[in-house]
Amino acid sequence: MEILFTFVPKEDQQARLKIEFPEIDFYFLYKDKTRLSSADIIVTYGEDLAAEDIAAAEKLQWIMVASAGIEKLPHQAIAGRGITVSNVKGIHKIPMAESALAHLLSLKRSLPVIYRNQRNHEWSRRTHSSEMHGSTALILGPGAIGSEIGRLLKAFGVHTIGCNRSGMPADHMDEMVSFEAILEKLPQADYVISVLPSTNETKYLLKEEHFQAMKNTAIFMNLGRGDLVSDKILLSALLNEEIAYGVLDVFEQEPLPEDHPYWSMDNVIVSPHVSSHSGKYVERALDVFIPNLRKWQADQTAPANLVNMEKGY
Repeated sequence: MEILFTFVPKEDQQARLKIEFPEIDFYFLYKDKTRLSSADIIVTYGEDLAAEDIAAAEKLQWIMVASAGIEKLPHQAIAGRGITVSNVKGIHKIPMAESALAHLLSLKRSLPVIYRNQRNHEWSRRTHSSEMHGSTALILGPGAIGSEIGRLLKAFGVHTIGCNRSGMPADHMDEMVSFEAILEKLPQADYVISVLPSTNETKYLLKEEHFQAMKNTAIFMNLGRGDLVSDKILLSALLNEEIAYGVLDVFEQEPLPEDHPYWSMDNVIVSPHVSSHSGKYVERALDVFIPNLRKWQADQTAPANLVNMEKGY
């Protein structure tokens, strides 16, 4: 069996795989697809495979995406071959929840103002700080990541409302609503936090009326995917102060163009798709991959975190 990684893990992580599976040939090749035709399994971040690569990978049976998002994969080419696809859904929950909390605490406790005053050698106690305690968060996508965000927020005394396709209960949510009822809850939310994937149901889910329904003191945070809302609508909401802040980790166009207004706006935080970054990222991905590989090697048991390519998650 031959396994191709389209990224290069650290040496100790490569060694871990080779020790666990001495009978398997591993290739760790960044931007080098010379082993495509002989690979039985490909491990990828999901952004570097095109339809022609799938056609060239004649032996390919399983793609393990070391990410939660699969929207950049060539869906039709993969589905047409019946190739198994899995991801590492859930491993982002700790770093992304910490990122969400860090941004909220920073804004509520006026850290950007304090840091700016320090750089300017200005002793000012006019910070306008406020508390998270007693506030309300509407979390779009209370899955593994959203529920962990909810758990941390509840420790700060925040009321949590989860919103998903079905409206079915989710962990650490005080209330739940479906996508259809989102407009009813937006006026209550001090924070609107999205960790939704990109699917046919979530693309451009938020429209002009959704931002008009939010408090003008609300913080909108998007840690999911940039196509949740069109850039034009979000920019307008921020310029017209329909909401107080935008904390944006993802964008409709990435990288964000150098001349985009967001870079210089006082009520926008540009986070360049880094909310999930952690020194433990690949280690956690391997913790998912290795047990799945053992089962696959034994009897080609379908891996955990199986992805439905038609649904997009």
